[in-house]
Amino acid sequence: MNEFITKALRGRKVLLGKDFYQFRQVKRSTLEFGNRFASWVFSPDGLDENSVVYSFGVGEDVSFDLQLIADFRMDIHAFDPSPGSIAWVSNQDFPDGLHFYPFGLAAKDGQVHFMEPSEPGYHSLQIAETGIRSESRMDSHVLPVHRLPTILQKLGHKRVDILKMDIEGAEYEVIGDVVDSPVPISQLLIEFHHRFENIGIGKTRQAIDRLNKAGFRIFNVSASGEEISFINTSL
Repeated sequence: MNEFITKALRGRKVLLGKDFYQFRQVKRSTLEFGNRFASWVFSPDGLDENSVVYSFGVGEDVSFDLQLIADFRMDIHAFDPSPGSIAWVSNQDFPDGLHFYPFGLAAKDGQVHFMEPSEPGYHSLQIAETGIRSESRMDSHVLPVHRLPTILQKLGHKRVDILKMDIEGAEYEVIGDVVDSPVPISQLLIEFHHRFENIGIGKTRQAIDRLNKAGFRIFNVSASGEEISFINTSL
């Protein structure tokens, strides 16, 4: 889908009250990596082979991660607990710089119920809503997750230079936990999921406000309005 059509569809959603316009708050130099189905905008300032990048939500696309490895010669730490993603990764021949971990990011450590998506043709798992999760359901998965501070402790890192989150609606609770944690994060690249009926634009507005109060400022918004890039101005 080209950018013009994407913007037109977004404008219609705004008129229907299902989306809103969020604008850039600060200016930074930017690069866009990934393919046309999964691209992310980040700032290359200060990045080098020693930078720490966490990429949450692999699915079946690591084009962004592989381009970072190729251009910056850095290691990428990629995470996804879903069985489909784990199976896909096991059949790939990735460069040494891509390190995959079969667990997800959440606001707690432990096991979380994930459900198959209700949207036709959509494959990424979503954390189940309270009251509908059941281990007996065929579309339910109980999968491991960790808080961000726990993951840094496991991997021996003190900071994260880029944290990319495409975690199917779980970002809202995670943002609160991340903001309250002592982990220094330079850039946050987040796909927001207010298009989901059980979420809505109010949660995204609140999440952006909370990030702003913690010193994160927006330096890029995608044509769809769902992928937003933040820089930490308090570091």
